[in-house]
Amino acid sequence: MPEERIYGTIVIGAGPGGLQAAIYLSRFNRSVLIIDRGAGRTTHAKHIENFLTQKDISGQEIIKLGMEQAGRFGTEIVKGEVTGIRKNGWLFEVSTASDTFKGRFVVVSSGGKENIPDIENIYRFFGATVVTCIDCDGYHFTGKKSLIIGNSIKSADLALGMKEMYSKDMTLLLCTDKLPADYRELLADEGIRYVSGRPKKFIGEKAVEALEMEDGTIIQCEMVMSHFGFKLNDQFLEGLGLKKESDHRTYSVNRDFESSLSGLYIVGPLCGHDQVVIAAGEGAIAALDIKKRLLEQG
Repeated sequence: MPEERIYGTIVIGAGPGGLQAAIYLSRFNRSVLIIDRGAGRTTHAKHIENFLTQKDISGQEIIKLGMEQAGRFGTEIVKGEVTGIRKNGWLFEVSTASDTFKGRFVVVSSGGKENIPDIENIYRFFGATVVTCIDCDGYHFTGKKSLIIGNSIKSADLALGMKEMYSKDMTLLLCTDKLPADYRELLADEGIRYVSGRPKKFIGEKAVEALEMEDGTIIQCEMVMSHFGFKLNDQFLEGLGLKKESDHRTYSVNRDFESSLSGLYIVGPLCGHDQVVIAAGEGAIAALDIKKRLLEQG
């Protein structure tokens, strides 16, 4: 019988952090397996311009090139969704619906899934003129007729910040009319239009031009920030008892991005950082620590 394969590192999710970790570790001639289900949040981005040396690159292209690069150095890549992780002694067992893989270390780079509002035509413009990340796409609101759609007081804070940085022509739409009076006054003082109600559909051809409300009101806009957050892809971590931060959502990690479970590293949104360039750096740091520990283990 052939000897059972034990990988040096199993990477869960081909996000920027996971791919960067895989590239580093494979270049150290360590065995690396990536398990990826595809269609991560990075792939929604049409224009990434804040990554050093990249004037304008799509998220899909970053993931495609990253997977090719990791593969050139020997990383194995399998398609699948991780359903659970178990640590058995010094080995991790990572399971999908059809297989179980074993490895000495695990890097979790599973990211999250956008909470996309149910608005007609949203996917026609999503990732281009309807976006979700101020750090990635806020610049494109500069001087544009801007609309922020959300459902919490945090959306009002976002509107105030974006008005200061990007555009004086700012409208805030909240799907529930629960904005405190002092916030309404502040928005009015800042010249930000406030609307509450249910959005129906986006209007436009190649780019968004307006939003039609259920009551027939038309809100003119050139750029839209959809501010409904995202869900973390972390169901498979349940049962491991991992320590979380005070927000009870993101995971506590040390300076090398190792979680409270020895040998399991977490990079990207699950530890609170929602940027391609930051996640890639986290993956590199995690890989360097894993390299050192693999050398120590012999």
